[in-house]
Order: sequence, then C-alpha cells, then structure tokens
Amino acid sequence: MTQPTDFRRVRARRPRLLDLYCCQGGASKGYHDAGFDVTGIDKDPQPRYPFRFVQADAVAFVLDHGAEFDFIHASPPCQHDSECQRIQANDHPDLIEPTRTALETTGRPWVMENVRGAVHKLHAPVMLCGQMFRLANYRHRFFETGGGFHLAQPDHPAHLVPQAKMGRPVPPGRYGQFVGNFSGVDLARRVLGVPWMNRDGIRECIPPAYTEHIGRAALALLATDRVGVAA
Repeated sequence: MTQPTDFRRVRARRPRLLDLYCCQGGASKGYHDAGFDVTGIDKDPQPRYPFRFVQADAVAFVLDHGAEFDFIHASPPCQHDSECQRIQANDHPDLIEPTRTALETTGRPWVMENVRGAVHKLHAPVMLCGQMFRLANYRHRFFETGGGFHLAQPDHPAHLVPQAKMGRPVPPGRYGQFVGNFSGVDLARRVLGVPWMNRDGIRECIPPAYTEHIGRAALALLATDRVGVAA
C-alpha cells in the first residue's frame, strides 16, 4: 500500500547582495525586484531605506564582510565629481579608488556606479539611461564592472523629449531634471519608481529599473557559476 507523502515546499535562498553607500535604496530596490536578498550599508542613518540596513563605513565593511555576499554594488558619493558641487566649490572626498581596491579583495562579482563627471576614473563603464527602460527621464548613470562580471552596453535611444529647466516645475510634454532643490517630488517618485523617497534621496538615486536590469545579468552569472561547480 502506498503511503501518502508529505511534500513541503522549500523556498530557495535568494542570493545575497551588498549595497554600499545605499542612501535611501534606489539601487537596492532594483536588485530586490530582480531576486536578491539585499543588505544596505551607509555611514549615515537611513530611516527610509526599505531593506536590511547596517550603519557602517562602506570600505571597512566590505573589507571585513564582502566575501560573505554573492554580489556587491557600490555607489561612492558622486558629489566630488558632480558639476553643481564644482560650481559651488564644495569639497568632498573621492572614494572611487579606495572602493574599487576594497571590492577587488572580496573575490566576488561587483559593479560600481557613478555620474558622468567621474567617467574618466571608471574602467570601461556601461552607461544606462531612463530611455532604455521607458522612463520619462534621462538620468545617465555609469557602471564599472569587476570580479568576473560583465555588462553589455544597451542601445541608447535618442533624446527626443525636451527637459524642463533645472529647478523649474515640469510642464506637459517635457521631462523633469530631478536634481538640486527641484520642484515636483511626487512626479519624480512616479517617474523614477521610488515612492518612499524624499527629495534628498531622489536627487541622487539610481532608478530601480537600472539595477533590476543589472541584477538579472548578475543572477545569470551566478547561475552559470553554480552549474560549473556542480559539474
């Protein structure tokens, strides 16, 4: 006589992702949507951050714990290389090189993001734009990859919609420039897909659509690595 079998559905473990300099979590949200279990690190408290959070120095944390994660994202502060900060003669630390050095010690695949002004410091970065993901925004961000991870450069659609002037309300038929003390927080939340953020988070954030795209490529790499180990 066949006995009934108790089948229990076991949920597969999500790969672990470390988001360094996470701020309010735009990048983290995209990786979460792709299928990662995300932990964010920032030196400042981030009460709006929607996932597991550790307040710590990013470089020190990745040196101590980076190898415990499957994939690492880093967004060193962009103020050092942003145009508006140079105009105001503000002084900010340049953390790109120390962050890269720390990432390379982990033995894990990684990506490091920054703004156009830092492109000359990044190694063969891939550029992502809101038009690639059908967002009503341009917001170019640049991504250096390492640790065996590579990202193909998507085609860049033409910029056909004019932008509103920086800091001004966004009229119909134009895209907003959501930087600085911009107008239209609710619009920016909808356009960029970050409904939990305030203005401070929005002006610097990576739209989650960008990192969901990166996350899916990272998961494909991790799956290939697991197959190789099993074989």
